[in-house]
Amino acid sequence: MADLQDDRPTTTGVGGDHGLPDDPFQEESYAQADETLRRAHSLLADHPVADGYSGLPWALRQLSWYDLELGELAVDTDVPRMREGHVGVLFSSLHLPEGLAGDRPVGATLEQLDFVRSVIDSHPEGLRLVRTAGQIIDARNCGRTAVVLGPAGAPALDDSLGILRVLHALGLRVLTLAGTAWASEAGLTRFGEEVVREMNRLGVLADLSGASDATVGRATTLSKTPVLCTRSAARALRPHPANLPDDLLAELGAAGGLCMVPLTAEQTGPTVQDVADHLDHVRAVAGPECVGLSGTYDSGAAHPHDLADASRYPHLIAELLRRGWSESELSLLTWGNVQRVLRSADFTARAAQHRREPSNARIAELDG
Repeated sequence: MADLQDDRPTTTGVGGDHGLPDDPFQEESYAQADETLRRAHSLLADHPVADGYSGLPWALRQLSWYDLELGELAVDTDVPRMREGHVGVLFSSLHLPEGLAGDRPVGATLEQLDFVRSVIDSHPEGLRLVRTAGQIIDARNCGRTAVVLGPAGAPALDDSLGILRVLHALGLRVLTLAGTAWASEAGLTRFGEEVVREMNRLGVLADLSGASDATVGRATTLSKTPVLCTRSAARALRPHPANLPDDLLAELGAAGGLCMVPLTAEQTGPTVQDVADHLDHVRAVAGPECVGLSGTYDSGAAHPHDLADASRYPHLIAELLRRGWSESELSLLTWGNVQRVLRSADFTARAAQHRREPSNARIAELDG
């Protein structure tokens, strides 16, 4: 993918961060830092970033005009900056600001999904809608950023497995299990468990970020395909409610799930070193096959000053190289783990559809 391979940052980004030491007299350190950043770009050219959460759709809906292929300074993410940052996959959130969907979560989510598809259609040189791991490879080979639809919020199902199937037919690949009576602080109800089984049958991944610890534990155990936490870091380092305690991180790793660490100051800290600390911790507790990245750009969150937009991933990878992460571990972090989870979901769905008919279970029948 030539345009991902050839682009190099030409600006210093927010806060004047060059990715170089602060001491201007350490010329050898400057040279070393420049070489480390060059290695980061080279690695990302081969193993681009799969970004686990983007709030771009809602941010764009607030603009009267935009052009992501030319570049759009009103948002954190556009095609030039994704190429500069080597972003190969973008999980496009269908979440809406809290309370905005009101009493019509299904319609609001469908409108958001329709908007994302229209954004992709209007930027064909930079973006491509994908449903499978194989289509992600095709998009990469064509020099496009692959866009995965989701996560969407569980209220969008309106307690209906039929609506889940309709959303999947429209391209949904990730659903967040939180904010409903069947996925609550108490965990999954019987209907909630049936939702997870039907998601497995369809190939829709469960996102557990923001879910209760009880829901995380039960869904991780129940799901036949790996689960995602699209915006979760280590609670041991920063006690944010969306971050995971070590016992759940260990369970997630044992089940082959994926913790996608967000690049937000609130959840991980104000510097690139803080983000790297969380990545180190998740790798140590859950294993290198369990850790991924979540830019969480355009979501309204504040970001570490040296990771201000989608172009800055090479600076994070350079920090991890300095900490001794191997090329194999970094390739899993940026690209390989997401591909594994998506391939597993595709395989599980094909097998389940031969064994299991679509579920018509109703919440009143199971939880009444």
